[in-house]
Amino acid sequence: MRVVVNFDRCQSNAVCESIVPEVFEVRDDGNLYVLQETPDGALRDKVQEAVDACPMMAISIED
Repeated sequence: MRVVVNFDRCQSNAVCESIVPEVFEVRDDGNLYVLQETPDGALRDKVQEAVDACPMMAISIED
């Protein structure tokens, strides 16, 4: 699994970080960072939840 963020769409609102902080982080500069581009499969459900919750539909998962 690979986490993909469309940074042109992302508004760094931290919804994803609130769901899976192991993978996403909005830093003091206001930008979203992907901490684990290829997270362990054990995080798949949480990452999928973040994908589904993103208001800008900026996150996707590639297998």
